[in-house]
Amino acid sequence: MRDHLILLPGWGLGSLPLEVLAEALRGLDPALRVDIEPLPELSSGEPRDWLLELDERLPPHTWLGGWSLGGMLASELAALRGERCRGLLTLASNPCFVAGADWPYGMDEATFDAFVAGCRDHPAATLKRFSLLCTQGSSEARGLARQLQAAAPHLAPEVLLAGLEVLGNFDGRSALQRFAGPQLHLLAGADALVPAEVAGELLSLQPDIEVGLIEEVSHAFPLERPHEVAAAIHAFITEAGDV
Repeated sequence: MRDHLILLPGWGLGSLPLEVLAEALRGLDPALRVDIEPLPELSSGEPRDWLLELDERLPPHTWLGGWSLGGMLASELAALRGERCRGLLTLASNPCFVAGADWPYGMDEATFDAFVAGCRDHPAATLKRFSLLCTQGSSEARGLARQLQAAAPHLAPEVLLAGLEVLGNFDGRSALQRFAGPQLHLLAGADALVPAEVAGELLSLQPDIEVGLIEEVSHAFPLERPHEVAAAIHAFITEAGDV
């Protein structure tokens, strides 16, 4: 559908980081239906299990997008659906969140493992730390972090851990290369979780995509700069829909 965009949120923080953005998009184009779809609440950390649930739950022939982990899952779902997906957009998403020998542009494995251990032992404190990391680099970091913490859903510890397992195991590079539809990937210049260098690496993976880097914003830039992000998304959908 030219007029239907489904957005997937990131790990642990629910829909708040995308709600203001969704409202801004609806204000720009009342004909554009924008839905925020919750991530699966599974105890399985297998990315394919999450992907298959989303594929079963979400209608086909829509635009797919997401923030952080949501963008990673949207990429894989777009590749799975092929022509049944109108186009893909991601916000602060890294094809591989955890760095490896062939992808050094992520969180180092030891830091990620410590984060998982913290979530297992102290989930509330870990979510608070994650909120602060999401907003680090913003001029309004503490205020945004408080908003994220206050609105975070109460998820079962096993669901939070499964989400981190998905995040740690995910490799979406081939999905970006397989999906032939229009793609827009927006990244943040001051992101504490996804290095800005990912922008150039995405173009190396797939030259026929649009990549934007928003300077001086944090990982939570959809909440920090909703109108700027909405304008970029709307222009992308409009241009691609006119082709």
